[in-house]
Amino acid sequence: HKIGTTKRGIGPAYSDKVQRVGMRMCDALRGRDGPQWRAFEDHARRQIEQAYGSEVSERLSGDLIEFFEAVDRLKPFMGDTGDSLTCAIEKGERVLFEGAQGTLLDVDHGTYPFVTSSNCVSAAAATGSGVSPLSISDVLGVVKAYQTRVGAGPFPTELGDAVGTRLCTVGHEFGTVTGRSRRCGWLDLVALRYAVRLNGAKYLAVTKIDVLSGINPVRVCVRYELNGRETQRVPPDLDTYSRVRPVYEEMSGWGEIESPHSLDALPREMIDYLQFIENYTGARVSIVSLGPDRSETLVVPGVIPCLPRHA
Repeated sequence: HKIGTTKRGIGPAYSDKVQRVGMRMCDALRGRDGPQWRAFEDHARRQIEQAYGSEVSERLSGDLIEFFEAVDRLKPFMGDTGDSLTCAIEKGERVLFEGAQGTLLDVDHGTYPFVTSSNCVSAAAATGSGVSPLSISDVLGVVKAYQTRVGAGPFPTELGDAVGTRLCTVGHEFGTVTGRSRRCGWLDLVALRYAVRLNGAKYLAVTKIDVLSGINPVRVCVRYELNGRETQRVPPDLDTYSRVRPVYEEMSGWGEIESPHSLDALPREMIDYLQFIENYTGARVSIVSLGPDRSETLVVPGVIPCLPRHA
């Protein structure tokens, strides 16, 4: 499969980890002269030479010099992350874990094989950091008011029309690493509810809802249809997921808005849209983003216990 990755070596790095030949930062702290590093260098050189030729593999020594220079600069910031975080939690300090990518890119629970190389669901916050999963009190899901995807993979609500182009242009939907245009479409509530349940998300932060301003009507996917049958479940296999057709609910759109400083000032149609998301997913909308500036982010007071009333 041509997945459409960022080509930054993430997959090969995880492959080394699974094969138990990759080096960890604690190994790097011991320096380059140890037997583990020599074995790793030999392994890496063979892999690179096999894939790209001897000319490229000869650059490895120079790359490693740069790597260990970076290690020296990072030494003051290295330590036992799990122990440090656990101590902070036991002292009653607030700890925030921020994920990356999205649920459908999770290597185990996403649209395999069109996924990343790691787990990026909320449970990975515990396994990746070394804290107990019982110490995580609340999960806040972050979702755009419309759907996007970078690279290949199933996307039932993708729009290939003027609305899709508008979402990409107005929303500045270009990949952070690659600069590629993101694929855009209507919000897929079937996929969102799957993500909410899988992550145990009690709350949602809905971002970029301003991008939908001026579009009327707006649509949300509430079911999938395949071979005359409808379902509200995300298919586990790629072939089925690639063939489903979205069934939409149409809602009234809203006009262009000036960034209001209170939820009460939001258009009635926008509030209806947010409430529809809440009712379908079972998660409370606690944050609404109306633009890139911090002042354009509204926090619903009193919804998330760990958040201050003003953010």
